[in-house]
Amino acid sequence: MNKLTSGPAIVLHFQHCAKLRTVTGNGETPKFMRLPIISGNIERRMLINFRADPSVVSKLLPPPFTPKIYRDSAIVGICLIRLKKVRVKGLPEFIGFGSENAAHRIAVNWTLSGVKHSGVYIPRRDTSSVLNSMAGGRIFPGEHHHSEFISKESNGTYQLNMSNTDGTKISVRAYLSEKYNPASIFENLDTVSKFFEEGAIGYSPAKGHYDGIKLDVTKWTVKSLNVEKVESSYFSDPTLFPEGSIEFDNALLMENIEHEWHAMENISHCL
Repeated sequence: MNKLTSGPAIVLHFQHCAKLRTVTGNGETPKFMRLPIISGNIERRMLINFRADPSVVSKLLPPPFTPKIYRDSAIVGICLIRLKKVRVKGLPEFIGFGSENAAHRIAVNWTLSGVKHSGVYIPRRDTSSVLNSMAGGRIFPGEHHHSEFISKESNGTYQLNMSNTDGTKISVRAYLSEKYNPASIFENLDTVSKFFEEGAIGYSPAKGHYDGIKLDVTKWTVKSLNVEKVESSYFSDPTLFPEGSIEFDNALLMENIEHEWHAMENISHCL
């Protein structure tokens, strides 16, 4: 089990209610985010994944979200993604911008109008981009905290450190490996790849609702990473994850993949 360095709690404020439904465009909250189709290039995406106690994870989720269980464990993790040439679809590449981004994620299921869905719930987003942080919750999904990122990559080795003035920190050091982690609860690379490919929709808390967005890629391809070090002030916070309730499981890498972001229907807190 990788060491998780303890740090400040990420305070999550959830509004609970007896009935939840999708927003219907009544003027109070838009049915969809004001996000046009965004295209760009995923230059590097690391998925650092943990298995956790479902009863612990359940307490961190607002309705209608519930943990997506795999072999009796909830799956949580960090997405560390560097984007390039990000722009409104159809505009020339030269006007696009780039950014480093981090998302703390929880694999979830939810049911709306009798239909079951799968994806991820994202309680915390961080970005190196001032634009993303200003537009978060308005144009882009959920609040984006403007944070400092330092990354170094060479010869198949990947290092990234992120810090925010509120004390939130992430530190990862990993390297490419031809062998998938034998201690993982996922049987092989294909199995874990399919699990996350099916979770392309993400929801983030916003004012009065949860913003939804879907990642579409031209080709879904992942490689195994061997993680030498992973530290997260969120997953090591004992007020959120008591000792023994979370353990490192696997890490994946995606590189140089064209992609699009599509706005999804929002889910309301209480209307």
